Amino acid sequence: MTDGLFEAPGTSASSAGTEEFSMGQAAGRLAPLAVRMRPASLDEVVGQQHLLGAGSPLRRLIEGSGAASVLLYGPPGTGKTTLASLISQATGRRFEALSALSAGVREVRAVIDMARRRLLSGEQTVLFIDEVHRFSKTQQDALLAAVENRVVLLVGATTENPSFSVVSPLLSRSLVLQLKSLSENDIRLVLNRAAADPRGLGGEYTISEEALDHIVRIAGGDARRALTALEASAESSLDGSVGVDLVEASVDRAAVRYDRAGDQHYDVISAYIKSLRGSDVDAALHYLARMISAGEDPRFIARRLMIQASEDVGMADPTALQTAVAAAQVVQLVGMPEAQLALAHATIHVATAPKSGAVAAAIGAAMSDIGQGKAGAVPPHLRDGHYAGAAKLGNAQGYKYPHDHPDGVLLQQYPPDELVGTDYYTPTDHGYEREVGPRVTKLRRIVRGR
Repeated sequence: MTDGLFEAPGTSASSAGTEEFSMGQAAGRLAPLAVRMRPASLDEVVGQQHLLGAGSPLRRLIEGSGAASVLLYGPPGTGKTTLASLISQATGRRFEALSALSAGVREVRAVIDMARRRLLSGEQTVLFIDEVHRFSKTQQDALLAAVENRVVLLVGATTENPSFSVVSPLLSRSLVLQLKSLSENDIRLVLNRAAADPRGLGGEYTISEEALDHIVRIAGGDARRALTALEASAESSLDGSVGVDLVEASVDRAAVRYDRAGDQHYDVISAYIKSLRGSDVDAALHYLARMISAGEDPRFIARRLMIQASEDVGMADPTALQTAVAAAQVVQLVGMPEAQLALAHATIHVATAPKSGAVAAAIGAAMSDIGQGKAGAVPPHLRDGHYAGAAKLGNAQGYKYPHDHPDGVLLQQYPPDELVGTDYYTPTDHGYEREVGPRVTKLRRIVRGR
């Protein structure tokens, strides 16, 4: 049984639906508001209209005419479990539910064996797997043959991008449908329905518009979170009224939607990096706070700052890397929560520093040449001469020591013959590189004799 919403293995979808309704009536207000308000039909589904259009694969599945396995991918509270329940009801097939948090390969194979026996009598099985991204590769592999041969119709629910967490063979055998966070209007509709519906609060509470606005804001597109906040606020009401002060007192803060192991992690760090690169210090601080609040490893953040200091700032402000390295040392020596100040310090420095991609472009161009085989012999006068017989081979002969020259720089060939005259580093006119540029030009002219 999953979250008390689906029948135990071995019961039919239709009988489970009746049982669930009866249990819901018996439980009454004991069941969480989010459970009581779960849509019982397609007409009650809020949002996801991009997936529910006429003739769409998801609508065909819910209406009982589709036959493809499906992976429902999207943020929490967007209706993945609800849609899986509607699919099971519409198909009239036997419904089995597993949670990746507790099921192993043995449980998966047991369900498949049962489904295979049912097929002999013409009965098909829907297998719902919640949090399918938490299944190991071995567990996912155990599903492949059953999905491919349609022994089961797989409905997987995941908050993570399947491209990161689902094995390619299973991915290619399933429709991947991405659910979106609900809009503010969608959340407001869900709240108003819950306030008035007999399954919900039944019109027993007066909820101010300001309170609704606040719940909508802290929900972050998550209907379950919104309903949980509404329920907590209503339970705290002594006079049947719910105002914004009561909501704030009942709900500590909005939970940060962020998973350190999944695509939300990649999305937030990507936005952080691009905000640093784009010199939007406020956005960068927002994403930094989001990562810190979600418990991201501060060492990971510090590593990204050190990389960005060279990749996006580089020689336009050489001190940015020093600040980033210092922040990493503070993380290591002091720890959190105090180290968040050093991370913010480095974030502000990197975001507001003049930008130059010249360092990254320079090493990229050099690596490209190496990859293309442009790695000629080291000029003899630059070779190691610290061993017996080196001089007889001509190594280190004729080398000119720069410090012997008054300017500390002199005419001498340094690259292999094939790369003489090749420029990798092209300074910009941003920040400190405005001073470096003319110096690089002068040094090249002296060293190359031009």
